[in-house]
Amino acid sequence: MKTANITDVGRVRLVNEDRACVEASINGFAFAVVADGMGGHLAGDVASQMTTQYIEKQMRQRLVRGMNAEQCAALLRDLIREANREVYELANSSEQYVGMGTTVVAAIADRERVVVAHIGDSRAYMISGRSIVQLTEDHSLVNELLKSGQINEEEAASHPRRNVLVRALGTDPEVDVDVVCREWKEKDVLLLCTDGLSGLVKTETIVETMNTDAGWSEKAGQLVDKALDAGGDDNITIVLLINEQDEASPESAEQLDGRGEAG
Repeated sequence: MKTANITDVGRVRLVNEDRACVEASINGFAFAVVADGMGGHLAGDVASQMTTQYIEKQMRQRLVRGMNAEQCAALLRDLIREANREVYELANSSEQYVGMGTTVVAAIADRERVVVAHIGDSRAYMISGRSIVQLTEDHSLVNELLKSGQINEEEAASHPRRNVLVRALGTDPEVDVDVVCREWKEKDVLLLCTDGLSGLVKTETIVETMNTDAGWSEKAGQLVDKALDAGGDDNITIVLLINEQDEASPESAEQLDGRGEAG
């Protein structure tokens, strides 16, 4: 499996509250997680960092060769729920962390299938040639309004409360985790990202960028540049899992990062 990851603080924020981790090979699987922290000065950093570190550590210990899709889904649910309890307990034990939380989107993939779990509005997209499918559904107020028909797509894009989440990791003692499993084929790409990308760059532009002749690191950097050109009003983090054999080093990640590794 080939991988790439990149993060950028953006043009407005002073602190990058996004965190990510990607591994090309853990017992026959690729693994990735992206988190977008929230909750004021430092607290967002803490929530996203705790979440990604906990899930990464446990994944190394509990992701076993030969697990099927149902077992991978159960593992992702368990790890996200456990991370939720860790963040929630810290948030309720220290005044400086009260109200902190984070989004999370995580994936386990082999060459045949992808399992994605998430909470919040960080997204997973599957890109196959010139087709793109959003695998996750935003747990946001604006998406609830959109689904109920109270606003349309155009109004959603500029809604003043578009960053308000209805579900996040760490804000409640227990949390529901959405999971999706999807087959994929050679050369398909799984894109995990925070809303610093998805909120500013259209899916058509993402597809165009993924279909250029540039290398994967350059493509990830180009997507960040497009988000910055569109205003860059939030942190931007992108992780790519590419369903291709890494000829240079089959057992290692192609760690690609243009502006500072997310993790």
